[in-house]
Amino acid sequence: MIAVIAITGIVAAAVASFIRRPVEGYVDAARRAELTDIADTALRRITRDLRTALPNSIRVTSVGASHYLEYLQVSGGGRYRAEPDSTGGGDTLDFTSADSSFEVLGPAPSVTGGEFLVVYNLGPGADPANAYADPPGNNRQAIAAIAGGVVTLSAPKLFPFASPGRRFQIVQHPVTYACEAGVLRRYWGYAISAAQPTPPAGGSSALLATNVTDCSFSYATGGATGRTGVVSLTLEIGQSGEKVRLFQQAHVANVP
Repeated sequence: MIAVIAITGIVAAAVASFIRRPVEGYVDAARRAELTDIADTALRRITRDLRTALPNSIRVTSVGASHYLEYLQVSGGGRYRAEPDSTGGGDTLDFTSADSSFEVLGPAPSVTGGEFLVVYNLGPGADPANAYADPPGNNRQAIAAIAGGVVTLSAPKLFPFASPGRRFQIVQHPVTYACEAGVLRRYWGYAISAAQPTPPAGGSSALLATNVTDCSFSYATGGATGRTGVVSLTLEIGQSGEKVRLFQQAHVANVP
């Protein structure tokens, strides 16, 4: 029995020395795949969300080792009536005095409450054509209702500039992606602020990724009028000595 036990121990040790490396390799590969999946899912979520950004509303900033990406989320839009119809009727959007309603050309978007209407947004630094700016020196106004193809505002508003394409957008709320203290978090539903919040107060938040060892956000515009934009995203996640670093770019349209 002693001989059998000794021989069994020797065989087990020999077998273990052969299968140790394959098992360790499998565990390492599974860990890398998990980290890659977490980072890839987070970047895809950010990229998908950026497609709903109000033109010229993306802004990025850093506070120490924390990085923030913010934009205004659009739920819909349309074209406003700028001229009377052939009979001289129709509710036009007036840009010479404060107006509280106008007619939509084509299908009217739907609203659920709390949305804002924005016309010709040029973004931060372009006041008053800046939806982030404090009222009345901005280009957004709360919507009271949309019914029968007519948009009714919560109060009369004189929008600073008409849109060359006679377009308007409906903003639901601001959204922020924040890399701070080793986590990636999404904030939404907080109040619109002229200064970028770091981090936002109020609203809701959700955790997207943990074990974040590094991340960065950058935003650049191109073209003669900056009508195209590129958001560059870098996300690095580490665990148990392993690190996965992914880079992704999102193209955004800035035609207001």
